[in-house]
Amino acid sequence: MTASLSGKVALVTGASRGIGLAIATRLAAAGARVCVTARKPDPLAEAVSLLGGPSVALGVAGRADDPEHRSSAVAAVEAAFGPIDILVNNTGINPVFGPLLSLDLGAARKIFEVNLLSALGWVQTAFAGDPRPGVVVNLSSVGGQVPPPGISFYGVTKAALEHLTRCLAVEMAPHVRVNAVAPAVVKTKFATLLYEGREEEVAASYPLARLGIPDDVAAAVAFLASDEAAWITGQTLVIDGGITLTGRGA
Repeated sequence: MTASLSGKVALVTGASRGIGLAIATRLAAAGARVCVTARKPDPLAEAVSLLGGPSVALGVAGRADDPEHRSSAVAAVEAAFGPIDILVNNTGINPVFGPLLSLDLGAARKIFEVNLLSALGWVQTAFAGDPRPGVVVNLSSVGGQVPPPGISFYGVTKAALEHLTRCLAVEMAPHVRVNAVAPAVVKTKFATLLYEGREEEVAASYPLARLGIPDDVAAAVAFLASDEAAWITGQTLVIDGGITLTGRGA
């Protein structure tokens, strides 16, 4: 069972569905009040309802790479629940598939902006001002550790995110702990291209013989957000069913 997060305030980006919603659900179940963000208002409203309604959850729509959205989201959660204790940078995109040599550089800039710079922007906004205790968990990927075929630049941004995690852990210590989680293929809409129509074949290549589910990641994030992980910072926890042991990243 996840350690109690009673009295904590969390903000989870990209949390209207999939891994982000699973994380928000896990944090709320542990007692935290949670702000969820995403681009579209209607799915956010549904997520807030699933999380228990406005007494425990708040939704703020906008783009993660928009500084005004970040500022308004942090202001809204502070007005509703108080200062943010837990920030989960879950938002990530990968709108292209193919080799790096033919990668559109405009698309690359967008991926870099959303997957890396927006994470830093959220940290800067959520923890501005006087030092105070807190936790940041960044969503990386095994693609940041092992070159992922077809989505290499996505992996590049996740490798950078893991190093950003280490740098922030040093700079924000001792008040704020900063860690990351790096999942392999998790059964979500985002990852369908990697397994759809051949799930059994893909799962068979994993030592644990299955793909991940959002709750696998959510449990790890909730642990890192809790006091049970009080002496852990600057680390990336790999959640991959053993696939990287085979030398593969997906």
